[in-house]
Parts: sequence; C-alpha cells; structure tokens
Amino acid sequence: MNKYYYLTVLMLVTAIMPLQAFTQDINIFTVEKSHDAVNAVDPFGLQVGDVDADGQIGISDVADMIDIILGGFANYDTRQRCDVDYDGNVDISDATILIDYLLGGELPVHVKEGYDYVWDEDVIPEVHLEVSLNEWNRLLALYDANKYTTQYVMADLTFIKEGDTTRIDSVGLRLKGNTSRHRPEGNHYNVPHQTDTKIWRRVHFGVNLRKYVDDDAHTIQDIRKIHLRCCNSDPSYVRELFCYNLFKRAGVWTAVRDVYCRLWIHVEGDSKEVYFGVYQLIEPIDKRYLKDRKDQFGSSNGYLWKCRNAAAGLNNPDGDIWYDDDTDDRHAYTLETQTEEFDTAKVQLLDFMDKLNNLNDSEFYQWIQEVTDVDLLLHTYAIIVAVGSWDDYWNHANNYYMYFSVKHLTGYKFFFIPYDYDSTLGTCSNAGAQSDSGRQDPLYWGVPSNPLIYRIIQFDDFKAIYVKYLLEAVDERYALMDRESAQARINAWYARISPYISNDTNWEMTIQDKPASFSVHGEYNLMNDDDNNYFTVKAATINALRDSTNNNN
Repeated sequence: MNKYYYLTVLMLVTAIMPLQAFTQDINIFTVEKSHDAVNAVDPFGLQVGDVDADGQIGISDVADMIDIILGGFANYDTRQRCDVDYDGNVDISDATILIDYLLGGELPVHVKEGYDYVWDEDVIPEVHLEVSLNEWNRLLALYDANKYTTQYVMADLTFIKEGDTTRIDSVGLRLKGNTSRHRPEGNHYNVPHQTDTKIWRRVHFGVNLRKYVDDDAHTIQDIRKIHLRCCNSDPSYVRELFCYNLFKRAGVWTAVRDVYCRLWIHVEGDSKEVYFGVYQLIEPIDKRYLKDRKDQFGSSNGYLWKCRNAAAGLNNPDGDIWYDDDTDDRHAYTLETQTEEFDTAKVQLLDFMDKLNNLNDSEFYQWIQEVTDVDLLLHTYAIIVAVGSWDDYWNHANNYYMYFSVKHLTGYKFFFIPYDYDSTLGTCSNAGAQSDSGRQDPLYWGVPSNPLIYRIIQFDDFKAIYVKYLLEAVDERYALMDRESAQARINAWYARISPYISNDTNWEMTIQDKPASFSVHGEYNLMNDDDNNYFTVKAATINALRDSTNNNN
C-alpha cells in the first residue's frame, strides 16, 4: 500500500465526518512532521487512540496517525497510543480501526496473556509464598554455608492479579543477588527460624515454578521462572525499573521485562504471613527468554553466557570459563544453555575473543559487522551509558549476558544482553576508569582493555551512531530520559507504589530521593530541579558531545 491509499481513506472520512470536526488547522499529509517538544505523558494514563494526547479521540488523531504511518516523527508514548490493535506496529489497520470507532464502532479490548499477563505495567500483582518450617530452615542453612548459594528449597506460590488467583504448589525458591546478598531472617548464622520473629530482611529471591514438578500446571500462563528483586541498594525504589523501561522505550528489545509487585512470605507455624513490601518482578534471562525472542535472535538453541565477577572483559582467554553445573560456584563466564556442549561453546567464545582482540583495524571493521548488529549494540550501550551504569561490561567487566545464535565458528550472530541496573542514575563508585557516572565522558566510559565498545567507536561512522543514540536519550522530543519526561514517569510510579512501601521487615520503609549509601556522589537526586539532578547533569555531559562535534567540523 502507498500513500495514495491512505489519502483515499482520509478523503472518505472527511466526506463522512461533520465539517466541525476540522476545527484545527492541521497539515494532514506532511511526511516530515515538526519535532516539537512533546508533553510528558503519564505512562499509566495512556488512552489508546488519543494520538495527540489532547484528552479526546477525534479526526485529528486519525490525521496524526496517518502522518506517523507515512514516516512522521513519533516517540514511544505516541506510538503506544497509535497501536489500537495491540500488535506492536503502527500501520493502516490501526487507522482503519480508529476511523471505524469515530463512525460508531468500538476499539478492541487488549487481552493480556503470557508475558503480557505476568509483566503487566498497569497492575501491581501480589505474590504469596508459603514455606514449610523444614524448608525455610534449610534455606537459612544453605545461606550460612555459602552466602552465594544457588540451591532451591520447596515452597508453594500464589499469584494474584486483579482478583485472578493462580496457585502453584511445590515450586523452587532460592536466594539471589551478588553484593546485595543477605540472610532473610535473623542477625546470626546457624540459628534456625524463630516463630513469629521480628527480625526479617528484604532480600532477592528466584522462583522456578517447574523445579520439582515439570508440567503445564506449574506455570503462570506458560511463564516458568520469575525473579523477585527488592530495592535494598536503591533508596529511590525506581532505578532498575526505570532503566529496563527505558531500554524498551528506546527500542532495545534484548532488555528484560520488569514491573512492580508485592510480596508476602508465610513460614509454617507463624501466626501470619509477613509482608515483605514492594518488589520488582523481573524476567529471567534463560531458555524461555530466548524462545520468546527467537524471531529477533534467529534461533533459540545457541549458547547463552552469564558474565560477571568484574572479570568478564572479553580479553582473557585464560579466564574462568565454565558452565552451570548446579553448584554454588560463581564463574566469570558461565554457560547457561546447552551445557552438555560446553567444549564446543568454549571454543566459539575463545575464537570470538581472539578476533575481538587481535584482528587489525580493517579486518575488525569488516568482522564486527558480520558477527553482530552494530546498530543494536551501540544503541544498547548508549542507554547503558546514559543511565550511568558503571558496574557494566566496559568499565567493570561485569553484569551482562551474551548470546551466540548458532553453534559454529562462522555464521553466528553475537548479541549483548543488558543486565542489573540498580547502581545507576547517580549511584557512583570508584571503579574502572571513573568515579562520577554523571560527568564521565561517554566516549571514554570504561577501560580500553575491555575492548568491545572501545574498538567499535574508534571508527567515525560507528562513533556517529553511538553519539546519535546518546543525544536521542536526553532529547525531550523522544521522552526517554530528559528531566521532564523522566520525572513524570517516576512520579506516576510513585503514586502507584507509595501506599504499599511500609512493610513488616522494617527495611526500606520509605522512598528517598538519593543514591545508594555506598555512592561516592551522594548529592545526586532524581526529582529536584537543581544542579545535582542526575538527568540535568547527564544531559549536559551528553550534549557536550554535539558541541564538540560541531566545533571539530
């Protein structure tokens, strides 16, 4: 279909609709729409069909939608309002449905299933865990023996969403986290559960619904695993969720889903369940994650690696490379899928490292375009740098996944998967090449010895892509992380979770606009309009790249 089809559709509409519908002076068929600053939109108040966000649905919304279909500019919020058939695209079917609605029809109802059901941004679900006394004591003992334990205990789970209850017995429950690991009960090791104890601690949990019983009944709408993450290193309660939401808004499809939930735990023998407060419900990066994105990856049967321990710089072929062997060992590079093919996967990883580090510049330039989507990688990394994730690959050789789509030394695609974003948005540390993630030069974000991004942006055309995405991140037109739109989203989230923050553990009982306690820049804030606002500082740092580029030209 070409633009003349759309013109015909609009001509028919204008013939049918009353003339008074055209009270606005609009240029319906302008392809290059003006990039006027957009109003910040409450992410929970989007009215699908109200394209121009004026509070009502009319012919001007059809005109704006056609303009977008023909190539006009639209940020994430606007495109969400355009997608009236909820298929993820903005096309003629959306315009047709909207026209039909204006002529007396009805807009489709969005039935949320699967991932959309569990990770529903419009709802804060309840998660209730019931654990026998023996299993809870076993969890405590596992922690006491090794705080980094990955071993599961058995529990029962109830998931409640808008009155819809899903109960699953015999699920796997374990502790999660790195430096944020804590004992969930008591202040002393080797002490079993104390009935109706007052000493609880908010900690991260992982739930494997099929750990002990592998059948369809042990899922929530085919979802098999969930991560329950508290905000014990983020007084603002919003940093990680903001970042994952930002990846999605920017179009970085490799990022996982993340929504708020509320968590209760009942240990057998206690008089009542304990309210642990507001948590984040985060999508795990595993086989199901790969399967859900199979079309984008090209395959879901490749090799998935978890990279951590500040030792995964892709520069150390003799480093700690192993596979998930169901022990508590923590490796720099851990093969998470196809573990029975570890030897083959390791050869592929080492070959990738060798080429990344040792090809000459001209060879590298050709090779990197063959093995990865450079645009997607740089877009991902622009968001990572924009949110100030210093505990990352480039700066700290930490906190990421990577996926090789096929199992051969040639023909594969390498994908970088972002992960772990609580130490962001002004939470800083003396690590790697920096101590101030708000003011650090984005072109020298990390150490050159972690070569992936550093080598890529040495080429002017790749650097231009990276800088473009950085500038878009702080440009108010895109409503990504300019101060106004960022604060609007944060305020909307706070309005939803504030009534539920107080909890029975007495930890993280209030929302505080400050970085983590360990941050070397405690002055940063998110919600004030002052010189220490992280969004303002970061925008100035990134916009300086444009000024520098213009001066060099």
